Amino acid sequence: MSISFTALGLSEVTVHHLEKLGFTTPTAIQSEALPHLLSGRDVVGQAQTGTGKTAAFSLPILERIDPHTPAVQALILTPTRELAMQVYQAIVSFNVHERLRVLPVYGGQAIEPQIQKLHRGVHIVVGTPGRVLDLLSRGSLKLNQLSCLVLDEADEMLNMGFIEDVETILSHAPAERQTAFFSATMAPPIRELATKFLRSPITVTIEQPKATPTQIDQVAYMIPRGWSKSRALQPILELIDPESALIFVRTRKSAAELTSQLQAAGYSVDEYHGNLTQSQREKLLLRFRQRQVRWVVATDVAARGLHVDHLTHVINYDLPDSTENFVHRTGRTGRAGKTGTAISLIHPLDRRKLRDIERHIRQSLEVRSVPTRAQIEVHRLEKLENELRNALAGERMASFLPIVAKLAEEFESNMLAAAALQMAHDYSRPAWIQSNVEVFDGEEDHKVVIKSGRRHERGDRHEGEDRGRPKPKPVKRSNLQAHAGRE
Repeated sequence: MSISFTALGLSEVTVHHLEKLGFTTPTAIQSEALPHLLSGRDVVGQAQTGTGKTAAFSLPILERIDPHTPAVQALILTPTRELAMQVYQAIVSFNVHERLRVLPVYGGQAIEPQIQKLHRGVHIVVGTPGRVLDLLSRGSLKLNQLSCLVLDEADEMLNMGFIEDVETILSHAPAERQTAFFSATMAPPIRELATKFLRSPITVTIEQPKATPTQIDQVAYMIPRGWSKSRALQPILELIDPESALIFVRTRKSAAELTSQLQAAGYSVDEYHGNLTQSQREKLLLRFRQRQVRWVVATDVAARGLHVDHLTHVINYDLPDSTENFVHRTGRTGRAGKTGTAISLIHPLDRRKLRDIERHIRQSLEVRSVPTRAQIEVHRLEKLENELRNALAGERMASFLPIVAKLAEEFESNMLAAAALQMAHDYSRPAWIQSNVEVFDGEEDHKVVIKSGRRHERGDRHEGEDRGRPKPKPVKRSNLQAHAGRE
């Protein structure tokens, strides 16, 4: 039987507010950490991304804050501005005090407005180490009345080289305070930091949740010999047609190049990496959440804190360097009881890394071949049939009936319907199918070349391996495909 938020020690007002937000049952990390934090104990919490850590430390802070004292009473440090904004928004949504003020502080935005708000009085500050240090050095951020300090995503602080900054900030805080560290992994430097700055902390460890993999379909696509990832990705995207997806790459350059290729193919996609300004990041994040853009190509560091409730797919275009990072990535989908799909592109040489991932997540990845042209065409026809059924159930088709009646005098009705479907099918044909892209045809070394005036895509670095081989004979297409090719 699951425990309730009331039993954990939260006030009736807070519990009622959480119920209105749709939170009725605490997660494992919340059940374990909340009682200790509410009692004032220092806590070291280890749990994966997406397990509810933000609420685990935010709710006790809100319960103990004094809104009548206009001073900074809680400081939450995050490794990235995106995560700072996420935590800030979560705290604002959990808050039941009308007079309580929360301020996010991070680089990339003017510091003067943040200083002005601090001078007017702020109770909770959520920020990145660099901007917090800047405000401390200016004397604008005062921690003399600080009662709680939280270090969120401590492992990422370490990876990004912020540990020295964190130590400096911790040394500015009052000795008599509550401190909590939350992290997905607990590297030795993090444990040393906890030993140095926390007082007899309670350690809460939530094992890698077994529920997460069962809510996420794990699929790996094996890239054929001589193929680049960019060439393999487009048939996969065309077949699975993700409603919303995060596509992970290793570098900013890869993000920019892949985004450019996908946009040129007609997909709704944009890039998210460290070269973007803060304004550009916020605008893209808003567009993604409002479903104005379907897919985002992102690097790991930039995507920290980029969480979207409706995310249906995570795609590992480049496999991560560690199995822990694999869990971080895939854990962004399949949240809050929803199902999701994680797709990984792998070369034959990646099999060992694939086995390591499977052992870590305790789940086998279904290995598939890159979709063939026949599979893609079947999928597109099924999709077209569904769209036709939806159109028949709507009212807009009435305006087209006069045209149908006129043409019915010359042609049979089934011919009219088939011609209309052919037009819709050809119009929605992806640009990459009509371009000079070699499509997997089921045999590892056999390609079907669709000729046009366009050159090979730049991302295909294995292109030269096929030079010197005899060109495959063209595969016959149906009259419908031939008609589309002439257009």
